[in-house]
Amino acid sequence: MDLLNSLKIAASGLGVQSQRMRVISENIANADSTATEKNADPYRRKLTTFTNELDRETGLDLVKTGRIKVDKSDFGMRFEPGHPAADEKGYVKTPNVNGLVEAMDMREAQRSYEANLNVITSARRMLAKTLEILRV
Repeated sequence: MDLLNSLKIAASGLGVQSQRMRVISENIANADSTATEKNADPYRRKLTTFTNELDRETGLDLVKTGRIKVDKSDFGMRFEPGHPAADEKGYVKTPNVNGLVEAMDMREAQRSYEANLNVITSARRMLAKTLEILRV
């Protein structure tokens, strides 16, 4: 039964890392999205949080995606006087998305996803070997 528990835990890890990659992708896609009107804010970076949740059926602590939070860090500023969202000095607020940070976060999420996938693959192999041994 421990192999089945490890499959459940790894599957919950796959789910949260997949959600995390979706949020990071949204951040990257909106990295250049500025406001369309004066005094409006541009896209604000989103962050994924995680929580533990007890699976009452198995008694396992599984990881779940928590709330998607908004990054409260400051916006960047770019001098572009002709832009519709430019202030009186000609500056436009730019999203608080840093492409390098997003790339590192994406890589970390990808590695975690791969690690969970390897756990599932190994557990499946062990279950297959167990069934093979029991047939003999």
